[in-house]
Amino acid sequence: MDRARSGPTPVIAEPSPLVCAGIRWSQSLTALSLGLVWPLLDLAIRLWFGFRLLPVEMMMPLGPLLGLLLAAGFLTQPVAAVTIWYCVTAAVGFAGHAAEIALLIWLTVAGASALSLDRAFAAGARSIALPGVDRVGGWLRGLTALGAPVLLLLMRLLAVLILLAIVRPELGDWTAFLRGGWPPAAVGPALLWFLLASAVLLALGLATRIAALAAGLTLLALSGPAVAGPVLLLAVLAFRGGGHFTLDGWIAGRIAARYPHLFSPPDWDDPRLPHVVIVGAGFGGLSAAKALRQSPCRVTLIDRRNYHLFQPLLYQVATAGLSPADIAMPVRAVFRDQANVRVLLGRVTGVDRAARRVLIGEREVPYDYLILATGARHSYFGKDAWEPLAPGLKKIDDATSIRRRILLAFERAEDCDDPEERAAWLTFVVIGGGPTGVEIAGALVELAHHGLAGDFRRADPTRARVVLVEGGPRTLGAFTESLSAYSRRALEGLGVEIRVGTRVEEIDEAGVVAGGERIPARTVVWGAGVIASPAHKWLGAEHDRAGRVVVGPDLSVPGAPEVFVIGDTCLSTAWNGNPVPGLAPAAKQGGAYAARVIHNRIVGRRPPTPFRYRHQGSLATIGRQAAVVDFGRFRLKGAIAWWFWGLVHVFFLIGTRNRMSVMLEWFWAYLTFRRGTRLITGSEG
Repeated sequence: MDRARSGPTPVIAEPSPLVCAGIRWSQSLTALSLGLVWPLLDLAIRLWFGFRLLPVEMMMPLGPLLGLLLAAGFLTQPVAAVTIWYCVTAAVGFAGHAAEIALLIWLTVAGASALSLDRAFAAGARSIALPGVDRVGGWLRGLTALGAPVLLLLMRLLAVLILLAIVRPELGDWTAFLRGGWPPAAVGPALLWFLLASAVLLALGLATRIAALAAGLTLLALSGPAVAGPVLLLAVLAFRGGGHFTLDGWIAGRIAARYPHLFSPPDWDDPRLPHVVIVGAGFGGLSAAKALRQSPCRVTLIDRRNYHLFQPLLYQVATAGLSPADIAMPVRAVFRDQANVRVLLGRVTGVDRAARRVLIGEREVPYDYLILATGARHSYFGKDAWEPLAPGLKKIDDATSIRRRILLAFERAEDCDDPEERAAWLTFVVIGGGPTGVEIAGALVELAHHGLAGDFRRADPTRARVVLVEGGPRTLGAFTESLSAYSRRALEGLGVEIRVGTRVEEIDEAGVVAGGERIPARTVVWGAGVIASPAHKWLGAEHDRAGRVVVGPDLSVPGAPEVFVIGDTCLSTAWNGNPVPGLAPAAKQGGAYAARVIHNRIVGRRPPTPFRYRHQGSLATIGRQAAVVDFGRFRLKGAIAWWFWGLVHVFFLIGTRNRMSVMLEWFWAYLTFRRGTRLITGSEG
């Protein structure tokens, strides 16, 4: 365990913000091109060869067979090598074009990318029970590792010659081999100089991607598919880059040698780096840790659970719409590729500000900077005895417990002989008319009236009664009055009974007393209020009645500039002088801002301007084809708001698997009215 620093944290040099921004933009574009565009381009190249080979010599099956294998990306490297031989010996139409041959050599050396059968079968192929497979695979991987950089250099030089041959066809007949199908003397004076400049940049390997992309788009615009070979060759350079032997690589190497953290996350085991401890793996904590990816620091992320939970969809788990795995992502998987982040599983019990240590039971974790993103829990306004009877919804355990209570209520009603008792089991009370309460009430009605309809013989789920109790004057009080009124009409249209301006006076096992009226109900869900985590007790800091720590303009704790509090745990007036709401976007903005403050301190840069919360809108779904969206001047309601709500929530889910799973579940439920996770799990205690 490293020791807390006794003095100020050392400053680590970094270039100007403009240079840093340029490097990060370049890295982002490179990652996008390699991760998303390149697999599509590689597939396009293989399909292009495949379609050209399919009609060749139909009496001899070798041409079509090679075309099919290349298009599918199966045994790509040996097939591409055979294709070169076949095209040259069989005098196929494109055999005399330099760009096409270069592309086939590239497939021979580099193989196919992600969208291929080779990649799909790679893991199983390595362990296949055939002699020599491992050795052949090793040879092919070695060919790629050693040959790809050299081939990129040769392809770059070939691209230069092709551009020169296109702009100067009078150089001789040999230029036809390079030009392919390009018509001679087809370039005007302005484009002539543009292509010459691109050729010079490609020859130097300077701004290689931009030069190749610009030249390729120009040729495509001038000739269309006539020069597909040269255009695809330039596209390879645009999205794969020029390789190691470029001025781009030399410049990047010089910068990386001086500022290594800008090009790869620092190693967590480097004790010279400042230590940032983040408590809480919610929206704010994850946002802060991700924002420190390229900062010269070590990050320790502590949470008592090993997953990040997408809380806005937790109510769907509680009402059997989704499974817990659909809205949760293991934290370690999120940071698998971020080497400067270490994840610790543990429950924080305190903070020693004087010694700069976070306490996890008897264990101590030193820090140079601390970010507390510990969220909030349910508040029963001094009636904590109600918690076992009316569970709230903050954790997966809460959601599965509520789901169990709801589904068991229908089972108990089915087995009940007393009509009044059955009615009590089929009555559900939701306390709180905010987004959580509204969403649960609407989902409960849909589950009862559609999802469970026809499943029971004695108890009729369609006769279930859902009562929404709100102490304020209207539902969705944070929204405009018109949207609030729409939400009430939509809920009542579904069959929800709404009691506004009604205080809950008592909750017991038999039901709820609200506004002097007893409502017999065996299932009660709490969504009326929250209270912040005990972070203010750990810090001994000023706080409000809800336990939120009062923070300064930079989200740090007054008197402890190295400690930051974000999300539901803090009280910040950065929303035009108003308290920042306890929403996921607010937590994410706060996490990113705190990370920027810490980064600027580490590299000796001026602190950013005070934190300003930018409200991105409020959304709430009510039921099928009914939702409200409030972006200030821009408001939606009804079906279009419902679709918008769904798209936004799918987009902000973490992980492609989760996004696909949620979309499939919703699509199935939309078409069939069925919910697929109606499992009663857990003990009866």
